[in-house]
Amino acid sequence: MTKSEKIALAIARLDQIGEQCRAFESGFAAQLIAVHPEYRDSARNLVHYLALREGDIRDIQEVLATLGLSSLDRAERNVMASIQVVRSALGAMAGEPPLEDVDPGALELRNPGADSHREAILGEAPDGRDVSIMVTLPPEVGDDDSLLQEMILAGMSVARINCARDNKEVWAKMIRKVREASADSGRHCPIVMDLAGQKIRTGDLQPGPRVIHLRPKRDPMGRTIAPRRVRLVPDDAVWRGTKSAVVPVPRDCIEYAHEGDEIRFKDARGKKRKFTVVGKDNKGLVLEIYKGAYLASGSKLHLIRQQEGEKLTYHFGELPNVEQPILLRPGDTLILTRAAIPGAPAVEDSKGNVIEPAHISCKQPEVFDFVSKDQRIALNDGKITGLVSSINADQLEMIVTKAKPAGSRLRGDRGINFPDSDIRLPGITSVDKEDLKFIVDHADAVSLSFVKRTEDIVALQDELSEMGGDSLGLVIKIETKDGFRNLPELLLTAMRSYPIALMIARGDLAVEAGWERLAEIQEEILWLCEAARIPVIWATQVLERTAKRGQPSRAEISDAALSQRADCVMLNKGPHIIAAIRMLDNILRRMQGHQYKKTPRMRRLKFSAD
Repeated sequence: MTKSEKIALAIARLDQIGEQCRAFESGFAAQLIAVHPEYRDSARNLVHYLALREGDIRDIQEVLATLGLSSLDRAERNVMASIQVVRSALGAMAGEPPLEDVDPGALELRNPGADSHREAILGEAPDGRDVSIMVTLPPEVGDDDSLLQEMILAGMSVARINCARDNKEVWAKMIRKVREASADSGRHCPIVMDLAGQKIRTGDLQPGPRVIHLRPKRDPMGRTIAPRRVRLVPDDAVWRGTKSAVVPVPRDCIEYAHEGDEIRFKDARGKKRKFTVVGKDNKGLVLEIYKGAYLASGSKLHLIRQQEGEKLTYHFGELPNVEQPILLRPGDTLILTRAAIPGAPAVEDSKGNVIEPAHISCKQPEVFDFVSKDQRIALNDGKITGLVSSINADQLEMIVTKAKPAGSRLRGDRGINFPDSDIRLPGITSVDKEDLKFIVDHADAVSLSFVKRTEDIVALQDELSEMGGDSLGLVIKIETKDGFRNLPELLLTAMRSYPIALMIARGDLAVEAGWERLAEIQEEILWLCEAARIPVIWATQVLERTAKRGQPSRAEISDAALSQRADCVMLNKGPHIIAAIRMLDNILRRMQGHQYKKTPRMRRLKFSAD
């Protein structure tokens, strides 16, 4: 193909795309009129991008590249203007008169409208970093005077509160601390509150024995190298700590004990064991034990007071039930019940044959009405998967097809996904409506989970309008196949409100759509939101290991670097969250010199630089 033939082909193809953009705009006229005035240009650009991507344009991209022109690979920022700029250049090559009203800034990296929309919901970007960092707040920040200040100074710029956890009293404490820390640091930190939504979860399990298993630290040879520490607290006080080895005893036992004293007892197996008192404070006693023990509620204990030479007898208080998870292997049967019956493992006879299969309830049993035989079911973020073998009015039976060979544990309050089922539940629950009253008065934005259809968004917008929360920011979370499939309509519907953002909830989305498709879906969402000039929040398991264990994996570092293409990155809570925030802040600042969204930036390479 000659150069003139390439030019003629490209001109014809671009003219065709331009006509298609105008036709799409006419077809979406009703939706475009309904969007918020701030989003009129953005919504129109989204529709033009849908027209551009309606067909495969890789052939014309190759032609444009050989002619030394833009191949429209960044056209989502300003579709029609990008087409006009390239079309004008082609016309000049063909000797045509220049086109009028061509926008010379069409191919600029930044779009002022997109920056304005982003700032309206996520706040002003920190100096030297375009991407915001959102952090899910742990409840303890409400009682800590310095933790939130440290988080903001480390790089947190948006606070997230999950309404599926805790209560209004705890949320109010968190919000007060965020506002105080924001004022002290001089950095506005918007608060986004997540509605719990219709998350389908397993019900409770049968309570297990009230026993604590104490295990000292051992080396690979099984030799004890460090004792296990245990705290004794008064049984008439409320303990708010999170450590598992906390044991209530009568207050007298604590008051009479001193460092160096011993506490002797027989464990649940009848084995003699001994604690040594190594500390005493206003919370209780700190003990150490060098042998493994099963400590049961109500067991007798003897306090040996060394200095006084006397022995006092007491009893351990009531311990919490130990949850007994259901162990599932490939080929096992699991019954999901409609009734809220506490779940239990399978019952086996003396030969190991299953007499009764394992069972657990579903907290949203109405989903059974939308599920059919042979459809897939995934439990606990896809760690356990299976097929529906039968279903009736009372229960659903599934055969496990994927689990660890030695068995995967299923606990209560774990997610259930039905990737093949068209689940139609209300987008806003009665609990959500009650929580929304609090959110309107206290938060900067509300996040809607499991958005599948435009009706879900309209229901929330109507509730906000009735409560006087029209100006509240709106975040829609895409975590299902239906949500992704309906994304253009969802964006246009959400754009009736201002401001809005979109969260890619990659956990459930991967389970629903398939792990192998997640990367592709993620890219398409980023493209569409860039065209709509809507900020994207990159979420789920970003630096998860860092936040929980303090040590990152190589894969999550690469994932954090890729998150530079979004407008905000979400971190989940963990004991090492400050370190995770600092690490993400560092990665984002470094990557900003190499990447702006999906466009590479060619700064000087620094092979030996720090």
